Amino acid sequence: MLPGLAAATAAHRCSWSSLCRLRLCCRAAARGSSDRQEWQNLVTLGSFSNMVPCSHPYVYTLSRQVKLYSTNVQKEGRGSQTLRVEKLPSFDETAENIGAELKAPLKQEPLQVRVKAVLKKRDYGSKYTQNNFITGVRAINEFCLKSSDLEQLRKIRRRSPHEDTESFTVYLRSDVEAKSLEVWGSPEALAREKKLRKEAEIEYRERLFRNQKILREYRDFLGNTQPRSRTASVFFKGPGKVVMVAICINGLNCFFKFLAWIYTGSASMFSEAIHSLSDTCNQGLLALGISKSVQTPDPTHPYGFSNMRYISSLISGVGIFMMGAGLSWYHGVMGLLHPQPMESLLWAYCILAGSLVSEGATLLVAVNELRRSARAKGVSFYKYVMESRDPSTNVILLEDTAAVLGVIIAATCMGLTSITGNPLYDSLGSLGVGTLLGVVSAFLIYTNTEALLGRSIQPEQVQRLTELLENDPSVRAIHDVKATDLGLGKVRFKAEVDFDGRVVTRSYLEKQDFDQMLQEIQEVKTPEELETFMLKHGENIIDTLGAEVDRLEKELKKRNPEVRHVDLEIL
Repeated sequence: MLPGLAAATAAHRCSWSSLCRLRLCCRAAARGSSDRQEWQNLVTLGSFSNMVPCSHPYVYTLSRQVKLYSTNVQKEGRGSQTLRVEKLPSFDETAENIGAELKAPLKQEPLQVRVKAVLKKRDYGSKYTQNNFITGVRAINEFCLKSSDLEQLRKIRRRSPHEDTESFTVYLRSDVEAKSLEVWGSPEALAREKKLRKEAEIEYRERLFRNQKILREYRDFLGNTQPRSRTASVFFKGPGKVVMVAICINGLNCFFKFLAWIYTGSASMFSEAIHSLSDTCNQGLLALGISKSVQTPDPTHPYGFSNMRYISSLISGVGIFMMGAGLSWYHGVMGLLHPQPMESLLWAYCILAGSLVSEGATLLVAVNELRRSARAKGVSFYKYVMESRDPSTNVILLEDTAAVLGVIIAATCMGLTSITGNPLYDSLGSLGVGTLLGVVSAFLIYTNTEALLGRSIQPEQVQRLTELLENDPSVRAIHDVKATDLGLGKVRFKAEVDFDGRVVTRSYLEKQDFDQMLQEIQEVKTPEELETFMLKHGENIIDTLGAEVDRLEKELKKRNPEVRHVDLEIL
């Protein structure tokens, strides 16, 4: 290999630090002629060759000139080698060029910095009520103000949450608090006034209760000449009428069955007498539940008292099991353990025949009422009974059905006893009536418990309500739908609604003056002005969203009269 090629190969093993040394030497040469001799000695002694980085060709120095040698290898046949020599500028020219570049001033371009405008985040704390709105009634009651005090405050018209009014007047809580401190002087004085008013309210309620009691006694003594109340009117139609008829008939049956049992001593007749007594007591409970269920909702019970019918029916089922089934089983077992001969059963047969006719008449009244109600709801008679849509009439239906079957069982067993002379058949009849009452009571307990736990309405009805919401253009999706039967045909509907913000915003923009809005946008120059613009229209868009919720709730109630309470939550 040629010496130049070997030298070039050795130069490739140099490090980056050699290049740094070369640069320092060039700077020293540029400083003056005094350092130039050091530069020449360095090059002449051959140390310069060790400072050239691996990416540079090999360098030799002759006298005061620097020459560059490179190798160019080409493959021609077995291979040939050519040597090329290039002449470089002299040392003085190179040093002068490097020194001029180092002494040249650097160009300084202006530095441009772009500052991003960021709205300062506000810390509202754990309790912030400065922007809260309160009504005039709350301002008067909670802050002990007069209506004349509120006339001096700022009045704000807001969308009303009530269906009968579109908007109402509210006040800023901060204004009301400031006014109350101005009127009473200090928070301590306001607290003392609240305490005095609370004591006066309690005393007023006590006087009102005493006055109502005196007025009730006065009406009982002189007679009440006012129109019949709503509570009394419910017993002249529908389930109330069925219950009153059943109470009268079962009361008479109970009286005559006890007379027949005393006369004959029949265990089956005793079971029927107990059966009629339990039916009469239970139907009295149903009447109490019906009267309570029609009471007007109050702050303590905002959804009303319609569940009182289910509660009374549940208690009735428990009563049937305890009084009817329990005593019938007890008397039947005692008859099997200690059989006793019976007297003439003629009067017992007559009373049972009359009871069969009266119980059958009550059963017919209950069946007609349930058919009419099922037809009005658009469901079958069987489905209406199994779902316990009308618990009071359901109880009458099942009790009278059990009464008719019980009369047939008792008459059959008493007939076998009179034919064979064996009193065991009569005791078996008592056990049969008790078992029948146990089955009826178990069904009543189960159905009314299901209703009290918050039973859902039919899936078809839920689907119809959901589709009504999903077909609205402002609604994207419906989630977590819950439709609960509150009793008496009342339904509570709740759903999570995903609203389309673009449709709601477009609904708001349709009511705005575009020219005025464009002018407001053009006047926005600073972040503060942008904040004011966004806060103004953002609050109005939220009000528009609330109006959309109210519109959907009204639409649901209008198309589905059974839906009384609608809770649409914004997702």
